[in-house]
Parts: sequence; structure tokens; C-alpha cells
Amino acid sequence: QAQLVESGGGLVQAGGSLRLSCAASGRTFTFYNMAWFRQAPGKEREFAAGIRWSGGTFYADSVKGRFTISRDNAKNTVYLQMDSLKPEDTAVYYCAASPSLGGVLDNPNLYNYWGQGTQVTVSS
Repeated sequence: QAQLVESGGGLVQAGGSLRLSCAASGRTFTFYNMAWFRQAPGKEREFAAGIRWSGGTFYADSVKGRFTISRDNAKNTVYLQMDSLKPEDTAVYYCAASPSLGGVLDNPNLYNYWGQGTQVTVSS
């Protein structure tokens, strides 16, 4: 059974950094698009960053220039490096995988594998 497991969340001060990891198991995700979504308390889940199977990346305007998504296909793992964190980045971060290689990266309906989420809290 395919599974995505996030790790690396925690509490950090504003201006700090965190690196999230998403380890996939049960199948290879080499030819899947991967993404990170996030959900803050009382808000809907929103797209943060995505990476195509070919390596192309796309970011939400709110994180562009501060977050970097990458993937290591040999390790079946996706990463999200988060720098210059702000209190408004506080959320549960979810990793997701999509087999729709030609689809847009920011549509959650295209993703059929989701992790359980990892909490990121940024204090001011």
C-alpha cells in the first residue's frame, strides 16, 4: 500500500528555517508530480509548492522566494526547505502525489495520495 509520511515540522521563531521531508513507500513516485499543501486553523487547505516528475517547480505567491521544493527520486523523498519563516506560515503541512503529469500543480483534486501532515508553528 502506497504511503506518504511527512517529518521535520516543529516550533521555530520568525525568520528561522525548517526543512520538511516526505518519504514515500509502497511504490515509486518517480513519475508522479509532488506537492506540499498547508492548512492553517480555521482556513481551507491551500497549495504551497509543487514539483513535476521532470523537475519543474511552481510556488504560491505567498511563499515564492522563501520556500524551495526538491525531490530525490533515488530515495523516493520530497523536501520543502522553508526559510525566512513568518507567523502566517503556521499550519499543518501535507505532502501529496499526483499521477496527472500534464495537470496543474496547485489543484488538490489531482492528487490521490496524501500524507498525514506535520505541524509547523512560527512564533513572532
